[in-house]
Amino acid sequence: MISSVEVHGHRGARGLRPENTLPGFTHALDLGVDVIELDVGLSSDGVVVLGHDQVLSPAVLADTGPAWPGDPAYPYLGRPVRELSLAQLRTLDAGLSCESAPMPGTRIPTLAEACALLAPTGVRLSVELKTDPSWTDEEVELLTASVAAVMKAFGCTERSQLLAFDWRVLTEARRHYPDLGRVALMERKTLTPETAWLAGHSPTDPVAAALALGATAVSPEHEITTQALIDQAHSAALPVIVWTVNTPEDMTRFMTQGVDAIVTDYPDVLQTLQARTPAV
Repeated sequence: MISSVEVHGHRGARGLRPENTLPGFTHALDLGVDVIELDVGLSSDGVVVLGHDQVLSPAVLADTGPAWPGDPAYPYLGRPVRELSLAQLRTLDAGLSCESAPMPGTRIPTLAEACALLAPTGVRLSVELKTDPSWTDEEVELLTASVAAVMKAFGCTERSQLLAFDWRVLTEARRHYPDLGRVALMERKTLTPETAWLAGHSPTDPVAAALALGATAVSPEHEITTQALIDQAHSAALPVIVWTVNTPEDMTRFMTQGVDAIVTDYPDVLQTLQARTPAV
């Protein structure tokens, strides 16, 4: 049986436009995605900014020049986001990551700018907080609080969810920001026996651990998403959001298995597939 699924645009629509950018989100909106997924970190001066990597990567960014003459931190590529100010981050070109549709001159947006664009549209937001076990609890709390404050300021709280591999984010959100959804991200490297990613929970049964943590959904990578995991999550009333799925064959398989949402770089492919394969 084929089930209808929510279409989650991965980093906007990263296979079609530069990832985590305002033009990318605009394109995802034009396609009519149900949810826009994006990634955030915190600049050294406390601004929530978009970007998938904690360390600025030449795979998606290009230096264009220092924020001011003689800046000793320049070049910025290879430096952690949280060691650079918004002014320094703004100099980077974020429009070159999509080979099929590069948009040179596109800058790293702030979460506030993304919310200003997306809040009036009604699209739902999945905001992944890019922390890891090396962060202190205080640093995790600060990023979580900063993100929650932006979402509240733009009236996005009720239609947004926080995603994290570092489940301390979800614990913090449950305690202080319960109106935000909490999605437990899972992948093979975070579910090892020696894991430090799960806020002290055992990786032996990750669905049960996510439920105990107070997650409102689970989001496993597609390589570990089995029928058994889907069924277990549904038995616990946890939606399953599988990532990142880019081929029609995999999309069809997961729809057949009954996942609730698919995160994809190519929302147009998933939408076309759903239109051709009515749910039953």
